[in-house]
Amino acid sequence: MSIQTLMYIGGRLIKGAIVLLVIAVFNFFLIRAAPGDPAKVMAGEAGATDELFLQQLREQFGLDQPLYYQLWVYISNLVQFDMGITYRQQMPVFDLIMDRMPATLLLTGAAFLMSLLIGVLAGVVAAQKHKQWADSFITVAALIFYATPLFWLAMMAALFFSVYLNWLPSFGMETVGANLTGFDRFVDIMTHLILPATTLGLFFTAVYARMTRTSMIETTRMDFVKTAIAKGMTPNRVTYRHVLRNALLPVVTLAGLQAGQLIGGAVLTETVFAWPGIGRLMFEALFQRDYNLLLGVFFISSAMVVLFNLITDVIYCVVDPRIELSK
Repeated sequence: MSIQTLMYIGGRLIKGAIVLLVIAVFNFFLIRAAPGDPAKVMAGEAGATDELFLQQLREQFGLDQPLYYQLWVYISNLVQFDMGITYRQQMPVFDLIMDRMPATLLLTGAAFLMSLLIGVLAGVVAAQKHKQWADSFITVAALIFYATPLFWLAMMAALFFSVYLNWLPSFGMETVGANLTGFDRFVDIMTHLILPATTLGLFFTAVYARMTRTSMIETTRMDFVKTAIAKGMTPNRVTYRHVLRNALLPVVTLAGLQAGQLIGGAVLTETVFAWPGIGRLMFEALFQRDYNLLLGVFFISSAMVVLFNLITDVIYCVVDPRIELSK
């Protein structure tokens, strides 16, 4: 790796750290502006609502301090990679998020790979069969999946494939009480993964299919493609060596942006399918008014976006050698 590349990555990391700091401050005030009192939520769960108990809870978690002091404590701890303690679970926020992270990465990773592979393949077929029935079918299907609400699609998938056909499990990551190990546990997890991963991936599949199709059609009309055809290259060689490689540039950009957003986008899918990831954790923390946990999830999600943006820039240079890394 060259010195220029290392300097570029270092500069981007510094900029990313500044962005994360600004986001952390913004999220702090945004969450505090939302209605609800964490002390009242915790007191209600404990079955005690007297004012003395509420005051003790506020003092215990520092909620009785001025807002500027709470912000200072939060940022000071965050710089030391300390996200605080969850109000309800009474455990470090970072540990709880990391405990749920593998499930979310499995779900979003499977959905991302599926959507990217199928989406690009469908886009290539649609571009090759431009203005034919295959192109029309793929375009209409992409529009339908793009416009369909994710939560409705998830519920219909669970209702049809799990309740009606009884082919696939409708909730959870593993069969409750099965205590499976080894290969049997792997198969069980993969079976539970099919519905949520497919549901989450269909939206992005539609996006990649439309993007690839449009980009390939535009690239096909360029002069260097016409020159390659005039030299006698076979259609498949022209498509995959010249057209697709150049058409993938906007797809790579979009994929990099959406890869970091998949964690946040999995909230509805994880909630519908009771998938034990950080998306569902965020949903639960919202109703519990668990400020520290919400801030932790938001911060980790933001960090993933910044990281994937940096990775996308590096991949860009691999896909297109004409692009050079610079500050």
